[in-house]
Amino acid sequence: MNSGGLGYLPQMICSLRNTHTCSLVKLYMKQLILLLCIAVFGGAWISQPQWQPLFNGKDLKGWTNRGNAHWQVKNGRITGEGGRGHLYAAPVVKNFEVKGMFKITDLGKGANSGLYFRAHEPEDDPDGFPRGYEAQICNSQDAYTGWLWKPGKPTGKASALLTKDGEWFAMRVRAVDDSINIWVKDQLVMSYRDSEYQSGKFAIQVHNPGMMVEAKDLYYREIQ
Repeated sequence: MNSGGLGYLPQMICSLRNTHTCSLVKLYMKQLILLLCIAVFGGAWISQPQWQPLFNGKDLKGWTNRGNAHWQVKNGRITGEGGRGHLYAAPVVKNFEVKGMFKITDLGKGANSGLYFRAHEPEDDPDGFPRGYEAQICNSQDAYTGWLWKPGKPTGKASALLTKDGEWFAMRVRAVDDSINIWVKDQLVMSYRDSEYQSGKFAIQVHNPGMMVEAKDLYYREIQ
């Protein structure tokens, strides 16, 4: 909207009226402009997507276990250990942000996990590795926490290793069309463009026996 025209209108009226009328006109015009701004920009603020919980903090309702890992809820957190497997959340989304707190612990065979997104169980092997993207969680490999993986292939390099075994850290992923970004500890560590996987589920991985992964405060929001 061109506010210049509205700003000129009170001056034109004031040239024909007394001072009291001029003040009232200016006041009304300011209020009108304010209301118009709220109408134009307020809708965009109201329509911001809200974060939705992936995990209720009590049980694994809405999650599906695939593979040999043992998953349970302890003290308000998801824990996985015991063997290779993946825990899938129910929502199927395309463009989104997802965030959570994670911790991996080496129990003797190296700790390796990941947050999958736009992922599905393989039709020929539902207990196998998901078909989709993975935000890596690992502190002992060259392709460390924050790297982007596709099945069996490190794809997008993370700029720095910011995590340690046995410590909680925040991770956030934003995927919009072919743009994928990963934050670790609120620091952007990976940006990449890829369009192979368009939509799918979220999943958490136990890569191998002899390790444990924990997750909490898991939320997502869809982006239109």
